[in-house]
This record gives sequence, C-alpha cells and structure tokens, in this order.
Amino acid sequence: MRDSTRHALERAAELTRNNRLVDAMAIAEPVIIAADEFESAEIRQWLREHADDFTKEG
Repeated sequence: MRDSTRHALERAAELTRNNRLVDAMAIAEPVIIAADEFESAEIRQWLREHADDFTKEG
C-alpha cells in the first residue's frame, strides 16, 4: 500500500474517533476508489487489522 493511502486511512480513523465521520469519508473515499485491485486488497486487510483504530478513544 502506498504511504499516502495509509496516511489517509490513519487520518480517517483519527477523524472518526473525533466524531467527524463526514470529514473522514472525504479523506478516505477518494483513495479507496482510486486503488487498483492489489492495493484494494491491502486496504481491506489494513481495515480488518485496524478496525479498533476507528472506535477507540483517542
């Protein structure tokens, strides 16, 4: 996964924890849509491994 994609996902997680879901989606959605099939698989794996990042208190 590209560093920029990982950074976007990490930022989206941070924003989600801070009750800023719309902002989180605005950051994450474009990188998810732009991902090719290989990066998409890596994104899915990252999301499975980091689901708690979106919900834990910050």
